[in-house]
Amino acid sequence: MRQDSRQSLFNGGPIPVLLMVRELNHGGVERDVAKIAIHIDRRRFLPHVATYSAKGMRFEELAAAGVPVLEIPLSSFVSRRAAAGAVRLGAYLRQNRIRVVHAYDPIAVFCAPVARAVRVPVVLSSQLGSRDLLDSRSRRLLRWSDKIVDGFVVNCEAMRRHLVEDEHIRPDAIHLCYNGVDTRQFFPLDGEARPDPVRDASLVIGAICVLRPEKALDLLQEAFARVRHLDPRMKLLIVGSGPELPKLQANATRLNIADACCFQPSTPEVPKFLRAIDIFALCSHSEAFSNALLEAMACGCASVGSRVGGTPELTGEDERGLLFRAGDVADMADKLAMLIANEPLRRELSRRAAAFARESLSIEVAVERTAAIYEQELTKKKRPVSG
Repeated sequence: MRQDSRQSLFNGGPIPVLLMVRELNHGGVERDVAKIAIHIDRRRFLPHVATYSAKGMRFEELAAAGVPVLEIPLSSFVSRRAAAGAVRLGAYLRQNRIRVVHAYDPIAVFCAPVARAVRVPVVLSSQLGSRDLLDSRSRRLLRWSDKIVDGFVVNCEAMRRHLVEDEHIRPDAIHLCYNGVDTRQFFPLDGEARPDPVRDASLVIGAICVLRPEKALDLLQEAFARVRHLDPRMKLLIVGSGPELPKLQANATRLNIADACCFQPSTPEVPKFLRAIDIFALCSHSEAFSNALLEAMACGCASVGSRVGGTPELTGEDERGLLFRAGDVADMADKLAMLIANEPLRRELSRRAAAFARESLSIEVAVERTAAIYEQELTKKKRPVSG
């Protein structure tokens, strides 16, 4: 953007923007919203956040950073309370002179029409995961909301292709903004004691995520069972909460790895657990640009990831982590065995991964790119933004 165009945008002071997401607890999308709202340049933008549920880890982070959060307690955007919620959101947008509304994933169906009704200049929709994971009604509604937004923000080239090829979105309406990691929190730290319950492990293979079916953690357990004999003192650490936990606990017993499989609930101390992991595993059936993998790389984990979505964009072709065929437990076990046996390779992948995250995918890079997208779309409108 030309400097004179940027200056004209801010003649009336920082521009109020609102980011909306379904929840503010654990989860990658929720983390993205919190990071952008907390770190965006307050000289240029005044961030607000709206959500159906103002509680959880991300809400606490936003509150501590002084970011206003509007709660619209809906169980669904098609519930009977949706009309009252829409009125409340519209009033908030007008009262705070919001100039950009940025909706994350399916919640665009609720907030995009409201933003249009009260004439918010710019309405954006983020697509940070495959729409194939949505039910048919949600997907149909999103396709309707696609017609009334100004643009789309994706977090990897794989999501750009998904929107163009499967959802028939115009390529010129799509902005690419990779996720960013806060390298002041996520960084390698040699010599740190491992937390319980892996304190005495010789080597730790681990995953950190919400325990949902698409994360395919049963595949990780199967692969771990196949390689456990290579080092009987190593542990499998799974950090996260979610509906799959009972199945995973039963699966550990079935595979006879319950004594080596450690479960830790979701925690704000993610960096501490990542630095305890020697080999980070991402075995999802569907993934866009994984925050968990990015944070693991920033902490210096060697990694093994399924070849889906934006994961190859993060790891390169075995440059910063090893890839395996999605759903192929034998291939995954082979990659784990390679890293277990080859400590120099683990160290080299760790070094490359941490450097890549620090130099190319910091939160500062992601926030500046997001701000540039907002400015670009506001400039297109050629209307005053100072109220």
